[in-house]
Amino acid sequence: MTTLPKRVAIVGATASGKSAVGMAVASKLIGVEVISIDSMQVYRGMSIGTAKPTPDEQQQIRHHLIDLVEPIDEFTVAEFQTAYQRVLADVAERNCRALLVGGTGLYHRAVIDDFTMPGEWPTVRQRLEAEITARGAQHLHARLTAIDPTAARKMEPSNARRIVRALEVCEGSGRPFSSFGPGVDSYPDSPVAQIGLRWDRTIQAARIEIRVHAMMSAGLLAEVEALATHGLSRTAAQALGYKELIAHLNGQRTLAEAIEEIIVRTRQFAVRQERWFRRDPRVRWIDIEFDPVAEVVPVVIDAIENTS
Repeated sequence: MTTLPKRVAIVGATASGKSAVGMAVASKLIGVEVISIDSMQVYRGMSIGTAKPTPDEQQQIRHHLIDLVEPIDEFTVAEFQTAYQRVLADVAERNCRALLVGGTGLYHRAVIDDFTMPGEWPTVRQRLEAEITARGAQHLHARLTAIDPTAARKMEPSNARRIVRALEVCEGSGRPFSSFGPGVDSYPDSPVAQIGLRWDRTIQAARIEIRVHAMMSAGLLAEVEALATHGLSRTAAQALGYKELIAHLNGQRTLAEAIEEIIVRTRQFAVRQERWFRRDPRVRWIDIEFDPVAEVVPVVIDAIENTS
């Protein structure tokens, strides 16, 4: 049986400095490789809007779970989990250590806690998606409440994607969605040390605005336009920045309106990310004042060196 490598996770909201901290740590230590825990960095060509490490950064430090599939392809949490397990075995084979970097909460929990993932029932999902389009998310949330109240309580009545997934599993498997594993509300002992980056909300909001404008200056609109010509999967098309700019390209809003919408939605997403990770008592939080690299890197290095 392969011994798993040492693992430390850097978590937190978007634009908190996770990637910069990860690069700095891996640059200072020998044999540390970065594993991206990001649901959108798996897509080739979606680079600027997902803040993917640059080719130079990937040449300096070995990164994993980036550019796995085409944007037209669906990619599930279960597939990500399988790919992660292959990467861990590869890292262990080379006697290296793994630094998990990313803010996709469900993907993060799926890999560090080895969730049991339910199967896929595409025909059921397509029918439910058509129904939710016709009748609305709240109608299906009421149905979920009747058949799996535990799952229904854990999701917003407006979260169409999660509701469809829960009902798909209920109907396809014949089991409640909530019966698959202990769920996200259970926090078992884990060999993965977690370090959380946290800013004051006002500063975080300002960092997000700066980041969005930097992405636009780096060519995000052209990136989205090129991707849109080939088509995006249902999942990829929901990525922040891409969804709003596609609406602009379709004539549904001005560019200025799209950029403002990206900023607002990214700020809202950052709040949800922080709330998700804040529920996990295993995360060691670092409240950043000025510089995430200077303030967090020593803590992460200490965790890597002292994690069994």
